[in-house]
Amino acid sequence: MTKLSELSSQYESFKSRNLSLNLTRGKPSTDQIELSNDLDGVLEADYLAEDGSDTRNYGGLRGIPEARELGACLLDIPPERVIAGGNSSLHLMYIVVELLAHRGLVGPPLLRNSNAAAICPVPGYDRHFALTDYVGFKMINVAMQAEGPDMDAVEAMVRDDHNTCLLWCVPRHSNPTGYTYSDETVRRIAALPNLRRERSGSPFYVLWDNAYAVHDFKEPAPNLANLDKYAIELGTEDWIVQFASTSKITFAGAGVGFIGSSATLLADFERHLGMRTVGFDKVNQLRQARFLQNGTGLKMHMKKQAAIVGPKFEIAQKVLAQELGSFDPQIASWTHPTGGYFISLDVTPGNAKRVVETAKEAGLALTPAGATFPYGRDPSDANIRIAPTFANIEEVQVAMELLTTCVKLVHASK
Repeated sequence: MTKLSELSSQYESFKSRNLSLNLTRGKPSTDQIELSNDLDGVLEADYLAEDGSDTRNYGGLRGIPEARELGACLLDIPPERVIAGGNSSLHLMYIVVELLAHRGLVGPPLLRNSNAAAICPVPGYDRHFALTDYVGFKMINVAMQAEGPDMDAVEAMVRDDHNTCLLWCVPRHSNPTGYTYSDETVRRIAALPNLRRERSGSPFYVLWDNAYAVHDFKEPAPNLANLDKYAIELGTEDWIVQFASTSKITFAGAGVGFIGSSATLLADFERHLGMRTVGFDKVNQLRQARFLQNGTGLKMHMKKQAAIVGPKFEIAQKVLAQELGSFDPQIASWTHPTGGYFISLDVTPGNAKRVVETAKEAGLALTPAGATFPYGRDPSDANIRIAPTFANIEEVQVAMELLTTCVKLVHASK
């Protein structure tokens, strides 16, 4: 039997099982969510925040003090420069990008320039790209490396292309590679607004989405340098906006989103925010803060999360190594994250879409090929994002065996 015939037989065996497997979005599993069931009833009818305010009532646009302290733990920024919002950091990101585009934050509106563009590290987070495109910015790819974005390329764009005005970042356990930015990368990113002002005087903003700030599942956990400290040293804090959330810490979609920046930018942001809302859900802010004990219980809670998530990534890595690691020449490469929610798999160029389609025909749903690039277009048609968290252990094993079979089959058939 030829290798192609053998792979076809294996693939047909998977199809005959009528599987229904899903490695698409990075959702927490039921086991992870159940770790936070004590959120219900944690307040015990005590709705007073530590400053004496009644969280059931209006007021407090910046959020209650203990929620802002929790946000400070995630963002590594003083709580007085944190706003605790509603249930979604993505909502806060949208407001910021929309304001930057049409009204301006500590500067003029960016879309006065019809060619205004965001620099987007790839592969990256599809929702960042969709949001940016929807608001009206163009997008420019820059390669993501193990230390973070290709900073030589980023600095060249900021210095020489005055249409660029934004940089998206997921700095720790990045989506989908799992990379954490090096200290040198963080320092160079903090300096970008100055680099632009030296050349043209126009603003350049860094959008720092630290979505996986505490989502470690393997030791040693990587350290992320403090962007805020570098920014203060360089005088660039007015052009750096940071985001975080508890939505993948407690209940997905029912956590608290946070935004952190300079006092100047937050004052401007709050002025616009007051036109949209009289305040976020402070009762939920209070229960999140009490459940996570203002951050002191956060570390222990995330260790419980890691005990659930880590074994799934171990299985995924084991199957990838066993099934794809011995090919010479290599037909696939993948990342080895120590935290976060994803593995980034690169197959031979031109094959990613076909691999995803072949897997779907056998009952495995994957994120569409190209989703990790602006406009859904991967120039190499090579990248596939794998999200092992939502499936159970047995499903991850079967899904990875099927996926690797599809990678080999598509490669062999070409």
